[in-house]
Amino acid sequence: MADDREVNVEKHAPNHEIPAIQQLTVEELYDKDKYDLSTMEPGDVFVLLQTSTDGLSSEEAARRVEKFGYNRLEHKEINPILQFLGFMWNPLSWVMEAAAIVAIAVSNGGGRPPDWEDFIGIVLLLLANSVIGFLEERQAGNAVKALMESLAPECKVKRDGEWKTLEAAELVPGDIISIKLGDVVPADGRLVSAHGAVSIDQAALTGESLPVGKEAGDEIFSGSTVKQGEAEAVVIGTGLNTFFGRAAKLVGDAGDETGHLQSILAKI
Repeated sequence: MADDREVNVEKHAPNHEIPAIQQLTVEELYDKDKYDLSTMEPGDVFVLLQTSTDGLSSEEAARRVEKFGYNRLEHKEINPILQFLGFMWNPLSWVMEAAAIVAIAVSNGGGRPPDWEDFIGIVLLLLANSVIGFLEERQAGNAVKALMESLAPECKVKRDGEWKTLEAAELVPGDIISIKLGDVVPADGRLVSAHGAVSIDQAALTGESLPVGKEAGDEIFSGSTVKQGEAEAVVIGTGLNTFFGRAAKLVGDAGDETGHLQSILAKI
């Protein structure tokens, strides 16, 4: 069996030019050009996050929740009927609706019958545009919802020097967490110690087919699953500021973009 391995934070000489987390905005902390928490020396991570292997106090954790928000992804449920009707209430739809009215009201003139062929064609294009946009947005929303359901509901975290079981939503950067076989990693972090061989399945996030071996100092991702061993880690990212959160945001934003077929319909 492999020996326990851990990062010796005390013996590492930290970079004293690194500011404390209280001096930085959320945007500055997660600007990788300035502070890449995934590759920094472990001692520098502890300095930047103003934490220790004993974890945060409850008071400091509460202050960080106010600053960074809860460790969860917000997903607003939308009434599907209103969502569908929303695709009929935009500039493109207005033009098509106006064209449909013209086709049956004034296109022929001289007392001739309405141009039903044009009217039906325009209405079909309007419905096709709305249906395609609705399905694309619902698909993106369902993908985000599925991602969120795979997140850990609870976790083991060290607060006030003691291990406690808390809701994963209460985690903040600087928390010390414990993970073991079968656990879903509740937030992005850097391993502080690894007890025996540790491997984590992060296929859903990175596409790697096999569990990845992890050692003290390595990065772990929210939403991945521990397949072997036990470890402690310092939390470096929560909510949307995790690899998982950024992926979910990209999936959600994809539903806001105009699809290729919708662009063609707009040109027609």
